[in-house]
Amino acid sequence: MSVPTIAVDDLRFAYPDGTPALRGIDLHIHPGERVALLGPNGAGKTTLILHMNGIHMPQQGTVAVSGLELSQESVMEVRRRVGIVFQDPDDQLFMPTVREDVEFGPRNLGLEGPALDRRVDDALEAMEVPDLVDRPPNHLSFGQKRRVAISGVLAMEPEILVLDEPTSNLDPASRRELATALNRLDTTQLIVTHDLPFAYEMCPRSVVIDKGAIVANGATAEILGDEALLRQHRLELPYGFSVTPNA
Repeated sequence: MSVPTIAVDDLRFAYPDGTPALRGIDLHIHPGERVALLGPNGAGKTTLILHMNGIHMPQQGTVAVSGLELSQESVMEVRRRVGIVFQDPDDQLFMPTVREDVEFGPRNLGLEGPALDRRVDDALEAMEVPDLVDRPPNHLSFGQKRRVAISGVLAMEPEILVLDEPTSNLDPASRRELATALNRLDTTQLIVTHDLPFAYEMCPRSVVIDKGAIVANGATAEILGDEALLRQHRLELPYGFSVTPNA
């Protein structure tokens, strides 16, 4: 068995007022996997992913990336290994041009010249937006901004890509283009989403979290085919969408 890209063991976290947010989370994601993280609002999904690059630090339990345990001493290296793409791309795009945005992270690591150009070109090509390289981000469509934001994270060559609600506010064509680009990546992916058909399309495995605990972890088709489980945890498939278990 490979060393997990992400290993979360007995992770517990409470807010300053004492409200528990995570209650003993155990989650391992291995190299090359694409896993969906599902759950209702307030389930603890965002709190969990913010532990994966040290925005939150564990109060109990551990988080490790490819064997490197998250700590105050390792946090910068962990952040290099874990690329988080937040729900609103405008939170990540702030430079005058797409090129400057995508090269911002690698340049801060000391990369320059042809090596830096290659990182930028490869990241934009991976997300199928190389033609946007000289455009101002504020002139792009929302779907284009989303893929440019992902390109900026990919340029850091993370070991795992964590995407927070990647299909939110996307029209059907933009959603399809995003799915096509993500499907072609070799990078390990954790996709946090309320878009259950997208999870079904993209992720062989899904994890359901509710009230700070993992309540299901298994094949996406089986989880989405369990009507009682979905109903209990306030998850709903779109009307008319059907899932074949064991697909």
